[in-house]
Amino acid sequence: LYVILTTGGPLVNISGGGMDPTETVSEEDQQDIAESLAGNGEGYARLVRRYQDKVAAQMWRFTRDAVVLDQLVQDVFVEAYLSLKGFRGRAPFLHWLRRVATRVGFRYWKSRARKEEREEPLKETSLNRSAAPETLTPVEAADTLYRLLGKLPPADRLVLTLFYFEQCDVKEISDRANWSQPLVKVRLHRARKKLKSLLEEAGMGREQDG
Repeated sequence: LYVILTTGGPLVNISGGGMDPTETVSEEDQQDIAESLAGNGEGYARLVRRYQDKVAAQMWRFTRDAVVLDQLVQDVFVEAYLSLKGFRGRAPFLHWLRRVATRVGFRYWKSRARKEEREEPLKETSLNRSAAPETLTPVEAADTLYRLLGKLPPADRLVLTLFYFEQCDVKEISDRANWSQPLVKVRLHRARKKLKSLLEEAGMGREQDG
């Protein structure tokens, strides 16, 4: 895990990131969006059914609480519906929906931070310090990273989540978070340094040069 973070490679292979910018809106989505805008609730219900699993998978990056997860997914689709007139159709509907989901998740993190609420503190036993970082399975590495991210400010958590979990490049992070690309680069650089420090404090950093 430490080596992955220091080299900047993807943590795990997760579908949803690195979307093809040449893709267009499917005819099926176009029809359902048009019906939704015309007031046909069934059209939007089809969009929800089509993408709710993908949205839930994305929002899982923001919380592991099942109740909160369900609420965030609902919030995403409510906000998407209210903003549907702003969808320009220049890219697939899912691309736009993921940006909405990112806003909702980031807002949730900021709300938690303002209330000084935190995820369950990182426990030594959960990290299994006796194991070498390179022996962690992808799932264990992802869980460790998620717990460590909970110690960071919301903006740092977001940029690292998009980079490592969603495998977004700088441009896509910029699009989803509505940050300039230079700002994304600065935040990513600083957030990675903070995360590496947390890894070292948790006993997951390199003990010696090899």
